[in-house]
Amino acid sequence: MSQQTKLTNLSDIYSFFRKNTLPIYFVNTTAFNILGLGQWIRSFRYITYFDSFDGYHHRVLNPKDLDRRTFGSREEIVNYLLAHRSTHEFVQLHGGQGLMLTLMFDEETERLAKDLGLTMALPSAELRMRLDSKVVTTQLGNEAGVPSAPNALGRANNYAELQRLCSTHHLGDDLVIQTPYGDSGRTTFFVRNQADWNKHGDELIDNDLKVMKRINHIPYTLEAVTTRCGTLVGPVLVDITGFEELTPYKGGWAGNDISRNLLGKEHVKVMQDMAKALGDRLYQEGYKGTFCADFLLDTDTGEVYLGELNPRISGASALTNLVTSKYGGAPLMLFHLLEFMGLEFDVDLQQIQGRWADFDTWSQLIFKETGDKQGQITKAPVSGIWRMRKDGGIRFVRRSIDWHNVGDEDEAFYMRIYGIGEHLYHGADIGILVARGRMQTDDRQLSERAKQWVNALQAEFETATPAAD
Repeated sequence: MSQQTKLTNLSDIYSFFRKNTLPIYFVNTTAFNILGLGQWIRSFRYITYFDSFDGYHHRVLNPKDLDRRTFGSREEIVNYLLAHRSTHEFVQLHGGQGLMLTLMFDEETERLAKDLGLTMALPSAELRMRLDSKVVTTQLGNEAGVPSAPNALGRANNYAELQRLCSTHHLGDDLVIQTPYGDSGRTTFFVRNQADWNKHGDELIDNDLKVMKRINHIPYTLEAVTTRCGTLVGPVLVDITGFEELTPYKGGWAGNDISRNLLGKEHVKVMQDMAKALGDRLYQEGYKGTFCADFLLDTDTGEVYLGELNPRISGASALTNLVTSKYGGAPLMLFHLLEFMGLEFDVDLQQIQGRWADFDTWSQLIFKETGDKQGQITKAPVSGIWRMRKDGGIRFVRRSIDWHNVGDEDEAFYMRIYGIGEHLYHGADIGILVARGRMQTDDRQLSERAKQWVNALQAEFETATPAAD
């Protein structure tokens, strides 16, 4: 796609996307990560596995007659959707060409998209896979002047070898160990002694390891987009992690708070500068577009360290796009798409970034099934606006397809993932809550308000064990 006139300001960008006729598809398990982008982009549509809106969202396709088998990865789900007959019919109905976005993908995804006539508006799977390695992230960060917490990169086949590696780099005995790839909370291991090694050793042996000194820290994250004009950085979010009410995984990501008062201006600038430097380094590697960087603020020293890199659309995308669109006038994802659409653009990123320096307080909670409630779901809360009553219960207010319409801190937008007829199991992603105000206290405890929402929404689920044949 080409554009004769160079885009030089937000008005040009608004006009371009409003007039755009090239179909753009987001293919994923749900529409969560970039929900609401269709308000900005003509011909933007979602193709999702879960029917979170019960057919109410006019831009969402949920293929018919889905196979409800157990998938081994998110990539498998995306590939299944791309190969589905309903998806082929849908794409052909809208011209048989277009751009495609998704979260997790592989080379098979690229092949299936090409067969559909779609162009992946994302860096290659090969490049994304290489950059997704925590070891590679550490190396690139060091080159960009963005250091990680004190660490050593290497291998250890027993606890004695681990101790020697740590001794060389003065890391002590209280360690955090990560393998190169894996989801939040599942490939991070805490090791203090031989007993801890014995517990996790089978998952660490024969792996490249990032071994870090365990520090007292607060985890922050921000999303950025690296472009030919430089790197544009979104607002800083604080992570909500590991609460047993939300996730069964120790250290597992369970949401974010976003507020101007989460962090001092000095530390905000440090993280934004680090993200810019990292983004510019990624662009040199051939990576362009959206990425998410996690940072650790050492509460003992005040130092900021690079945590992880997610070279893709991520869980931070939802709040980032909400804030940058509601308070800054343009969701961050627009600049990702500009980079992939063959356009000539030259915009002042610093000026645009300054537009979202001031914003209101928001939060998102990601619900997993943490208990032993299993079986086929017979009752589930629907997507839309819910309201908290004074007694701690909740009531459904109205259907809604976007979270921008939340009115006050007694309201929240809930988007379900699992619904009636689905099989609920321990660890399943069951829904997402987006609300005004914070869900985490200053000392990083889950607030009473958050617990009320969790308990009330969980009470809306009922399951039944299928009768034996």
